Amino acid sequence: MAENYDLVVLGAGPGGYVAAARAAQLGMKVAVVEKERLGGVCLNKGCIPTKTLLRSAELYHNMKNSEEFGITVGDVSLEFNRVQKRKQKVVDTLHKGVEGLLKKNKVDVYYGTGRILGPSIFSPMPGTISVEHADSSEEPTMLVPKNVLIATGSRPRTLPGLEVDGQFVMNSDHALQMEELPKSMIIIGGGVIGVEWASMLSDFGVDVTIVEYMDRILPLEDEDVSKEMARLLKKRKVKILTGAKVLPETVTAQDGKVTMQVEKGGEVTTLEADRTLVSVGREANIDDIGLQNTSIKVEKGVIQVNEFMQTEESHIYAIGDVIGGYQLAHVASHEGILAVEHMAGKEVYPIDPLTIPRCTYSRPEVGSIGLTEAQAKEKGYEVKVGKFPFRAVGKSLVFGEMDGFIKIISDKKTDDLLGVHIIGPHATDMISEAGLAKVLDATAWEIAHTIHPHPTLSEVYAEAAMAVDGKPIHG
Repeated sequence: MAENYDLVVLGAGPGGYVAAARAAQLGMKVAVVEKERLGGVCLNKGCIPTKTLLRSAELYHNMKNSEEFGITVGDVSLEFNRVQKRKQKVVDTLHKGVEGLLKKNKVDVYYGTGRILGPSIFSPMPGTISVEHADSSEEPTMLVPKNVLIATGSRPRTLPGLEVDGQFVMNSDHALQMEELPKSMIIIGGGVIGVEWASMLSDFGVDVTIVEYMDRILPLEDEDVSKEMARLLKKRKVKILTGAKVLPETVTAQDGKVTMQVEKGGEVTTLEADRTLVSVGREANIDDIGLQNTSIKVEKGVIQVNEFMQTEESHIYAIGDVIGGYQLAHVASHEGILAVEHMAGKEVYPIDPLTIPRCTYSRPEVGSIGLTEAQAKEKGYEVKVGKFPFRAVGKSLVFGEMDGFIKIISDKKTDDLLGVHIIGPHATDMISEAGLAKVLDATAWEIAHTIHPHPTLSEVYAEAAMAVDGKPIHG
């Protein structure tokens, strides 16, 4: 027997469950199909557990350096098993919250693998969902929706020819489950995930080496931010090899060690560590979900959608990591809300990629929005730049976190705000002011004339905004 719904969502990550809740608020009868646990990768294997470990690492670092604040705590020791227990407690608490949210909104949850069927006795259009349960003896459940939302997320990518065994050569899923810390780690990939793990493991006392194929770490960030992050990580004794290519066929695990050869500038170097973490991006989960039964287009491994998240099948929408772009939880959530409001006939506004904040939760943090200086120049803008260091504001000294800066990029002709880039304490929280400024189409002048309380870290905004016109007060 088939169940009828206004909307069936494939995947209960931050895109899927948020979309389901919003659709229910709009009066739709909604079901969610989830293969593993509510909350998806973000809650169970990504954002939340990683940031919980990063917080423990930051606190461990602060306690070891507490004498700078006049506090002597004696010997500080790390019990990694308790760190992991706290991580799981945070994850489980939030998981219960997602369960409660869907229950409150009367969203039905089906556990299993959801596949899109073609035209059938249930519907003349592709879109009927067959839910195959973990217990193969159970008959698949048939769901017949008016609309489908694909939000199946992504999984860690690996290098061709490199075997990930989950013990010596790991991806981020495996690393989150480590029962004990290695003494040394090679991280392949110096993007956001690689830098976060490098920062965390370094604070935990692990000897870390980053191998990055591009010519700098955090290659999608402003070059000044990348340089500052590299400088600060090297100051913490993290070794960084950029413009370097791992030779996958040389990676071997034996005698409790991983060895590999890395090519840089025509020269080959051998590296060795206890463990290796592969963090070279993520790939969309679009296999085996029935796309072949539809007219949905896939290019470069991601589903193609219009500005309203519709696929070639107008009643089937897709959001989040499966459509590419910024693979970020907050983007998926926003896309999910946009998609279901469009289904409901509401007036919606397409997402402008230049208003999406990007965050790296390392020490120090990175928050950015809009164009980098190089991108702005490539697009033909004549730019003016204001830059201001954290160490020049009182709250930074009070906190004892003085590294980093804020950089504001404006159009010299129109004063339009083109980009804001922060590396420093609480940058991931502070970037929201720039997000609001972008949405309101504010200028640097307007940011400068917004009264920022003293002493706060946010004062760097006003100073950098004034520096755009060469008039910082404390510069």
